[in-house]
Amino acid sequence: MNIPQPLQPYSFLPDMLADSDENWQPLKPGVKLKTLFTDGNGYSIGLINYDPGASVPEHIHTGDEHIYVLSGSQEDERGLYPAGSYIYNPEGSMHSVRSSNGCLVLAHWLKPVRFLES
Repeated sequence: MNIPQPLQPYSFLPDMLADSDENWQPLKPGVKLKTLFTDGNGYSIGLINYDPGASVPEHIHTGDEHIYVLSGSQEDERGLYPAGSYIYNPEGSMHSVRSSNGCLVLAHWLKPVRFLES
């Protein structure tokens, strides 16, 4: 996806966001990311897709993160979040994420996460 300059308005229609392999980047096995916006300094918005049974290992948030679960469900050490859930992970918080049935989330983060695995 060609990301426009941050100061220019733009939009993506549903057909541009359709679930195809184009413009998705692997994040972890079974987890992929489609970046919708980035300012080049860590502030980003994207879609994250979890295949059924996929997970993301423990990580620390180096900036605030906001997650909205669009479909399916995801869970972490604090609970299970079905479609329609909003999750806030403040800077300095840590968790791991998994999805037994798969999910699609909209993620908005001020800085990237740092994975704690070596």
